[in-house]
Amino acid sequence: MCKLAVLSLSVAALAVLIGERFCLLHRHVSLSYRELTQNYLPNCHHIEGIEYGAEDITVLENGLAFLSTGLKYPGLPSYSDDPGNTLNLLDSKMKIKCINSSHTTDGAVYLFVVNHPQGKSQVEIFRFIEDENALQYIKTIKHELLHNVNDIVAVGTESFYATNDHYFTNGILKFVEPFLSLPWCDVVYYSPQTVQVVAGGFLLANGINISPDRRHLYVADILKHKIVVLEIQKNTVLSHVKEVDVGSLCDNIEVDRESGDLWLGCHPNGLKCVFHDPNDPPGSEVIRIENILSEKPRVTQVYSDDGSVIVASSVATQYGGKLLIGTVYQKALICDLKL
Repeated sequence: MCKLAVLSLSVAALAVLIGERFCLLHRHVSLSYRELTQNYLPNCHHIEGIEYGAEDITVLENGLAFLSTGLKYPGLPSYSDDPGNTLNLLDSKMKIKCINSSHTTDGAVYLFVVNHPQGKSQVEIFRFIEDENALQYIKTIKHELLHNVNDIVAVGTESFYATNDHYFTNGILKFVEPFLSLPWCDVVYYSPQTVQVVAGGFLLANGINISPDRRHLYVADILKHKIVVLEIQKNTVLSHVKEVDVGSLCDNIEVDRESGDLWLGCHPNGLKCVFHDPNDPPGSEVIRIENILSEKPRVTQVYSDDGSVIVASSVATQYGGKLLIGTVYQKALICDLKL
């Protein structure tokens, strides 16, 4: 009887703890209290042919943008088996596959794609054959440290940094993990010679990218509403430099090759993004960070919408005076930039 009482009290205490965590996650972490003010750019229009998301986008130096579409993620809507698209920002020509990062060596473009077959994580490497407008499969990379890969940034033809957005691999534990506020997510460096955890302490490590001089990495700790700046050491291990508050749940990071500015696709209200009520859809927000390595980085909201134009933005990138905004599972938008 005594054991039963202790067990009951333990279950009750756990329920209270989870309840408190849920309330915290509901309001402060998900930013469910935010009131979004519309902030539009001129000449915005949806990109023809993109109906089922453009969760991540990478633009090459020549203006060719690779869009990852048809994302399937547990708990989020999915409306298509579309494998992906490309968009030429110079002539609006379309078609191809999906991408998370790219690396160019001696003129050859290698595309790195995060794949989740049967809920597991692996990275596919392709070579872009420009004359045929096609991808040539190179290899698949799997490793026990790459267990919950969210995003990658390539630093060589077979090497990259990757974020793990969960610590646990069990489905139930992954669901509970955010409620416990466990800073157990990490960044992993992979090469054929070395695989190691190089940074930790993230609540949910999401997007990752690299500075133009390749000396710093930027990681979106989405549940903390921060961009974490890390310096790359000679042994590939990362040292913490600073954290920049962005006031939104920022997903993927794109970096301007010339200015070094960060462009972030963000979720202004995380709760709406998770539950996806068609009558009250998730909004979208694009944030730009200028001079991120200075003492006073400038954080600016470039675009915002309540979901009436574009739903659940996850990435934003600029090229040639145009801003391209992708979403988790809906459309993609292109606008003129007011720079």
